Amino acid sequence: TRYFVDHRKVRVVGGRGGGGGHSFYSEPRKIFGGPDGGNGGDGGHVILKADRQMKSLSSVLPFYQGFHGEKGGSKNCYGANGAYMYVKVPVGTSVKEDGKVVADLTQHGEEYVAAYGGAGGKGNRFFLSNENRAPTSFTPGEPGQERVLHLELKTTAHAGLVGFPNAGKSSLLRAISNAKPAVAAYPFTTLNPHVGIVRYQDYEQVAVADIPGLIKGAHQNRGLGIAFLRHIERCRFLLYVVDLSVSQPWIQLQDLKYELEQYKKGLSERPCVVIGNKIDLAQSRINLPLLKEQTDDRVIALSALTGDNLEELLLHLRELYDAYVKTEQSLGQSPVKW
Repeated sequence: TRYFVDHRKVRVVGGRGGGGGHSFYSEPRKIFGGPDGGNGGDGGHVILKADRQMKSLSSVLPFYQGFHGEKGGSKNCYGANGAYMYVKVPVGTSVKEDGKVVADLTQHGEEYVAAYGGAGGKGNRFFLSNENRAPTSFTPGEPGQERVLHLELKTTAHAGLVGFPNAGKSSLLRAISNAKPAVAAYPFTTLNPHVGIVRYQDYEQVAVADIPGLIKGAHQNRGLGIAFLRHIERCRFLLYVVDLSVSQPWIQLQDLKYELEQYKKGLSERPCVVIGNKIDLAQSRINLPLLKEQTDDRVIALSALTGDNLEELLLHLRELYDAYVKTEQSLGQSPVKW
């Protein structure tokens, strides 16, 4: 089984440059042909490349070594450069070195050179001059760059489903998309973020991520802690899922917004909608008007189990997506597409 992995420590070393050649040209009737040692080839880079087919960092190895350049040959032949080594990572991978973000791969096909290859050495032909007609000196290739990087995956989705355990996030994601997260009646059923794609008739696709593990004190690393709070950072709008059948469901909403705000300032102020789940239960119908009184956000009451009122959510989800696309285009940026 390949487990979901959203952080990796990787040591990367660029390829060593090839050494310079050392030889003198010689053939019948041309004994003193002069130096003809070629330069060595450059070492290959190690390059991180974002690929939308990758969904986890589980396939990323702890160590990568670039390909070495070849040694320079006689007859002024240069050594071949070392081939580039590409490491595929998921879209949304953040690259950190010594705690600082050095790259953010948010687009498919985006590349970042993690370690440069070393320069190739100079052959003795390079040192030919009027003062030195028969140079014997040549230089070795330089070693490649060596770095230790920390890769962090932050799920790139348009909408994030935020709610406490057993609020019905996974059931809702199954109901509106093609994702199949596990559903069970105990806390922390979902241990990994799941992304479901909601498809519309005009072929637009909205990605919805089920973010697990939020409980009171999550920003202080309680429960599953901040391991999954980072996945909410990239969501453009939020869907707060509240269990309407519990007493005072608006307390859940306040706690969720507090946790997000404590983790990152401004996170709770993103465009959002409140989803009152489990409206098929009697207690939920009593709590619904009370919840609407307690919040200024739009409240959509539905049942992920029976499918009641899912259409209203899908229509409003499209409105949020269209508003996001319009905002990005007005700023001259390209919106994230799935």
